[in-house]
Amino acid sequence: MQATSEQVAATPPTARRHTVPLRGGHGGRRLAIAANYAALPVGIVLVWQLVITFGGVREGLLPSPWQVVVTWLDLLFGNSGEAGRYSQVWVRHATASASRVFTGFALATTLGILLGVLIGLYRPLERLLDPTIQVLRNIPITAWVPLSILFFGIADRPAVFLIALGALFPTVINTTYGVKQVSHLLVKAALMMGANRWQLVVRVVVPAALPAIFAGVRLSMGIAWVLVVVAEMIAVKSGMGYLLFDSYQFFRPDVMIASMLSIGLLGFSSDRVVLAVRDRVLGWNRLDTLAG
Repeated sequence: MQATSEQVAATPPTARRHTVPLRGGHGGRRLAIAANYAALPVGIVLVWQLVITFGGVREGLLPSPWQVVVTWLDLLFGNSGEAGRYSQVWVRHATASASRVFTGFALATTLGILLGVLIGLYRPLERLLDPTIQVLRNIPITAWVPLSILFFGIADRPAVFLIALGALFPTVINTTYGVKQVSHLLVKAALMMGANRWQLVVRVVVPAALPAIFAGVRLSMGIAWVLVVVAEMIAVKSGMGYLLFDSYQFFRPDVMIASMLSIGLLGFSSDRVVLAVRDRVLGWNRLDTLAG
């Protein structure tokens, strides 16, 4: 039996949405999403190739996309010899960089969340710590390089120190903001239900501040991958930053670009991990937000 116009109008929007058949199925939708994600990278590669093809830049200075791919594969597998002395070194350098990044990131986020919660909760502590934090976070991380080498020498420790220092500030600031934005109504409701101070912090304040905390954590992860390049160019003899700088010294632009893209993709993969954890932890928050 056909539904009347009055019945359709009375049907809730969510119910009406599920009654409409999807044209093209899930496969077409996935293809459209994949095309949406790939459009800009493919466009950049096309412009890159066209610049070389029509003589905008000599291929000796800017290798073609295909040359970078061939070199990249040789960096990974040592299958063609195109990377020369850098053949089959990718895994070793990528592992070294990832180890430093995640160690510094773990230190930064642990300390940053703890400091942010304390600063957000206690005004005297905010007056004590916040001015110093604001001064330190404006000092370029490269300015800390001589001191880090002086104190820690030439090894992993100065690199981890620089990464942890730079990645600390986004987590501290975002956590502090998140704690300060917790609704008084939530706090009063918890107190009326008999929550003590510890329960108030753990079960009310921190969960309510998690969206802001994860924003800071995500920024810290990105900064950690930026800083590992700085640290490895100066303080260590391994990692993607070291590979990038060494290939520059031997004028291998194909290896340089492959190293740059590797750092970007490793950072992107790390960001996806943070997002996956955030979506899992903040599943309760998705129904109340614009993104859903």
